[in-house]
Amino acid sequence: MQVQFRYIVNDVDAAVIFYTEELGFKVDMHPNQFFAMLSLDTLRLILSKPNSLPGGGQNMLDGTQQSPGGWNRFAIEVNDLLEMVGRLKTKGIHFRNNIVTGVGVKQIIIEDPSGNPIELFEPIIPEANLSKQAGDKIF
Repeated sequence: MQVQFRYIVNDVDAAVIFYTEELGFKVDMHPNQFFAMLSLDTLRLILSKPNSLPGGGQNMLDGTQQSPGGWNRFAIEVNDLLEMVGRLKTKGIHFRNNIVTGVGVKQIIIEDPSGNPIELFEPIIPEANLSKQAGDKIF
């Protein structure tokens, strides 16, 4: 099974720059100002700007326009959370919280340019380490 996430964004171009330059995503497709498909290892991220065209950014049946934000998020494992946080702060990235220690990880939530949350985490116990399980490279 393959999984992808869709984020509604205010500005697809700004979101593409953020995800590629700050988080290492690769652009797979960016045909217009309303849509982009990005990837990071096996994670696919679809970016859609609210619009009246057919597709993932169109209004709901009752006319409600989609909007970014909320609290549901994807998480990216990093090797050194403190270093990454320091680097992102120098770039003016918005943080929703400070680093917290949870069950198995240290974590923090940042926002993309539209306010969508992304969790960055550093495992503190072996069971929480994604890269060890999948053999993936992490930041």
